[in-house]
Amino acid sequence: MKKIAYLFSGQGAQYPGMGKDLFEHHAEVMEPYFETAEKVLGYDLKAMCFEENDLLNQTEYTQAAIYTVSLAILAVWKKLFSKTPAYLAGLSLGEYTALAYSGVFSFVDGLKLLRKRGLYMSQAVAPGEGKMLAVMKTDRKLIERVCENIMDHHPGYVYPTNYNSPKQIVIGGDSDLVDLAADELKEAGVKRLIPLKVSGPFHTQLMHPASLQLAQVLKDVEFSPQKIPVIANTSGQVHEDGEIKQDLLQQIKSPVKWADSIEYLIQAGVDTLIEIGPGKTLTSFTRQIDKSVTAMNIEDEATLNKALTILQGD
Repeated sequence: MKKIAYLFSGQGAQYPGMGKDLFEHHAEVMEPYFETAEKVLGYDLKAMCFEENDLLNQTEYTQAAIYTVSLAILAVWKKLFSKTPAYLAGLSLGEYTALAYSGVFSFVDGLKLLRKRGLYMSQAVAPGEGKMLAVMKTDRKLIERVCENIMDHHPGYVYPTNYNSPKQIVIGGDSDLVDLAADELKEAGVKRLIPLKVSGPFHTQLMHPASLQLAQVLKDVEFSPQKIPVIANTSGQVHEDGEIKQDLLQQIKSPVKWADSIEYLIQAGVDTLIEIGPGKTLTSFTRQIDKSVTAMNIEDEATLNKALTILQGD
């Protein structure tokens, strides 16, 4: 019997048409999610997800869109595959998707939280003043040392924001310091640096204003105990029920320990990790972390059927 964990996509996974193929096959299951989202958010989220537009890549819209599509896809999957996962994990905003599925808060409360979270994160730093950069195939100690050295000699912030896999660590902070770090990393022999298309330096101390604003919203939302254990981005360990709100406030301004999260799941006996939502980034990270586990994604009818085929008879 396989031990399964569900993984939920983070920002950057969005693309025009996400969820559309599955919707065309399972409208009766997915439609209620889009209808509810439209009532809560006040705009046509389905059109935003399914059609070409510029809004989908704006943080204040992206987060609620990925959250809704991911949970709608999950609802389709649950009708076809009834086994309950042993654990849940989500990258950044995906942690909210995991918490909603675990019963910590309702779908509607999650929508309201992510609408505010996305808005606050997009407003925390003026355009152009912060950036994020993926550093590929580089030792984490070298990256940390370069960032620490720059911060010792310059005011501001630059440090790792996402420990995604052994092959990818993201750094972020003030734009000028990120540029200095990029120069030093190139001098140290790093071959590949990829600028991320995000509206700010997420998971850095520059997001502190957003954390303060989010705290005012979170205090009015009632959280319930987890029905399925959720891994915290900030620790790479299972959330303690009484600390989830504080974890989410830290998460917005602290590094995401994604590789640690996956390693925790594998050490806990998980051998099958299913990414639910747009894209297959988390599936790629899983394979980079441990090739021995089964990793797959579900985002359209083809990947849904492939996952069912793999898991049939188990």
